[in-house]
Parts: sequence; C-alpha cells; structure tokens
Amino acid sequence: MKNKARFLAYPYMVWMVIFIVVPLLLVLFYSLTEGNIKDPSSLTFSLNNYKRVFDVMYLNVIWKSFKLAIISTICCLILGYPVALIISTIKAKYKNIVLMFFLVPIWMNFLLRTYAWMSILSPNGFINRLLSWMGLPTLSIMPGQTAVILGMIYNFLPFMVLPIYTVLSKIDKSVLEAAMDLGANKLVTFVKVILPLTVPGIISGITMVFMPAVSTFVISQLLGGGKELLIGNLIEQQFTVQRDWHFGSALSIILMIMILISMAIMSKVEKDDGNGGAPRW
Repeated sequence: MKNKARFLAYPYMVWMVIFIVVPLLLVLFYSLTEGNIKDPSSLTFSLNNYKRVFDVMYLNVIWKSFKLAIISTICCLILGYPVALIISTIKAKYKNIVLMFFLVPIWMNFLLRTYAWMSILSPNGFINRLLSWMGLPTLSIMPGQTAVILGMIYNFLPFMVLPIYTVLSKIDKSVLEAAMDLGANKLVTFVKVILPLTVPGIISGITMVFMPAVSTFVISQLLGGGKELLIGNLIEQQFTVQRDWHFGSALSIILMIMILISMAIMSKVEKDDGNGGAPRW
C-alpha cells in the first residue's frame, strides 16, 4: 500500500521538476550570468546583476513595494477580522450566502476586478460623478498610491477573511462558555481566549495577503497609472521592455528571498504562539 502511494506521487514529482525546479534553476542561472541569452556561448558568470539591485533607485522601489504591501495587509486585517467574526456568529442557513459574497469576487478574473475599480476611482468615475451630483468637490484618488492600496485591499481581502473565519468556526464553544462562567465579560473573552486562538488564522491571512501584494504589478500599473513603480512592475519591464533577463532574474531571486524570509518569520511567530498557548486572566 505504501509503495502504491509512492507510485501515485511520481507524476506530481515529474510535474514539479519540469514546471517548478527547472524554471527556478533557469532564473538563478540567468541572474548569475551576463551576455546574449540567444547565444549560450557568450554567457559569462557575473554578480553585477545583484550589485545593481543595491542601487538607490531600485532600493527605493523595493522599499515602496514592501511599504504598500504592509499597509494593505494591515488594512485587510483590520477590516477582515471583524467580518470573519461576524460571519462565524451568523446562523448556518445564512452563513453560506454571506460567504458567497466573498467567494464570488475571487472567482472573477483578477484583471476584470481591477478594471472595475478603474471605473469607480478614475477622475470621471462613479465616485466623482456622485460627488459632483451632490455639489461636493471631487477627489483626486487615481492615479496614485491611495488607488493602488484600495485595489490591493479589495482584491486580497477575501484571503484574510477566509482563514480567520475557518479558525473561528472551529473554536470549541464550550471554551467560550467556560470563560463566561469564570467571570470573563465579552471583551475579556475576546482578548484572552478568542484572539489568541485565532492567531494561526491571522498568520495565514497575513501571509496570503502580503505575498501577492508585494509582488503585484497589474494593480499598480492600472490604478497607479504607471506612476507607482513597484518591484513587480520593475521585473515585468526587465523581461518585456528592456529585454534584460539577467537583471530581471536577479530582482526575482531577491524578491523570492525576501518573501521566504517573511514566511519564515511568520512561521516562527505561529510556532511560538502554538507552544505558548492562550494567556490566563
């Protein structure tokens, strides 16, 4: 039975080698070489691509990418946690309907969702038309960082709500009843019992929002109007416009390392919390 299970895993291992390992090795190879990629004999080993990453201009782009990703992740957490908490308390027959409102946008095309926000936030969009109709001054949101952050929050909010809701729905109700019986009010029960128990969901939500937010390029390109250059846009330009695959690969490797470090930190926080358990009051 054990050997049969291993046999079933072979196709996935082959698929993983072809579509994950080989492309990663190619990206690493291009990042460590210089020359014409169409002429393999002209390629030479070099670390200059990594040295270019530490140019002040590119460091500012990386810093801006992480700053906007952190802001959007914090906003998603602040908005998503209460939503997940409310959904977990809704009656079962209405719960699936409410969850559907968060799942349907995920099923839609990512580009379509971003275009929809363009029609809302643009200078002649729905918000400014409504403000003009009400006799109020119009807003200058798009293009700019505010529009990019709003787009990130809208697109990635479900990825924060769903893992937190999953953890909340699995909390044993007898634990909450025990806390209430011991004299804890609703606020103390939330702070001392519910919040610590939902830390794994919060960590999962932060990871699922932060990673796509820091590497996105469609949102910043469409809602930022090309003015908000993030590391995702920089990598995309190196491959499609500048045709500098070597530098684009070096940027991709640096971004991958940063994301892996972030994931390691999140895993460490989750592990420490799991070992420590919920504090007593």
